[in-house]
Amino acid sequence: MKSEEINRPTIVAEVTAAFYRYEQALVSNDTAVLDELFWHDERTVRLGAGENLYGIEAIRAFRAARPSAGLDRQLRNTVITTFGEDYAVCSTEFTRVGSDKIGRQQQSWVKLPVGWRIVAAQVSLMN
Repeated sequence: MKSEEINRPTIVAEVTAAFYRYEQALVSNDTAVLDELFWHDERTVRLGAGENLYGIEAIRAFRAARPSAGLDRQLRNTVITTFGEDYAVCSTEFTRVGSDKIGRQQQSWVKLPVGWRIVAAQVSLMN
């Protein structure tokens, strides 16, 4: 891949908008948007702080059962890198009020015919 294909401004803007739309849906527990932004496929993977979810149905079930309180968080060190027009990686750290733990989140996004979708995600906590 040629270096000029990495972080093309228009593509970075598209992915950044999708990333922050996801973040807003996450902290407000908007499960419809969260579901929309994940690839609807059995190959979608979300490895969480306490769960390993394989396939969109497992991810949907997790979202439906998750408590809707205490979801606010502050992001830091967010890095969004795009490769060409159809692939991006979004990495960030987060903190929550009342916790001294640092969370980490990484998502792989792919531009599909329906728009940008998360095809793989990982969430973990540092002690």
